[in-house]
Amino acid sequence: MATQTTNLHHTAIDTRARLMARIDAFFANLGQGINAYMHRKSRMDQIEALNALSDAELAKIGITRDDIPRHVFRDMFYI
Repeated sequence: MATQTTNLHHTAIDTRARLMARIDAFFANLGQGINAYMHRKSRMDQIEALNALSDAELAKIGITRDDIPRHVFRDMFYI
């Protein structure tokens, strides 16, 4: 009976550890998703601000309207 109790005790600890690992993974993934969303949102704000400029203002910056996404995401992608 002591063996059964010990096994049950270890099983409960293992179950708790697995549950905690799953909860940790859930919140880690949630945080990564929120981080990606906020990063994308900030870039969309940049795109909208550049789209609001006139073609002459964009030319002063050295980009065309077609180059706006490339300009905003230039540090992430080689296009």
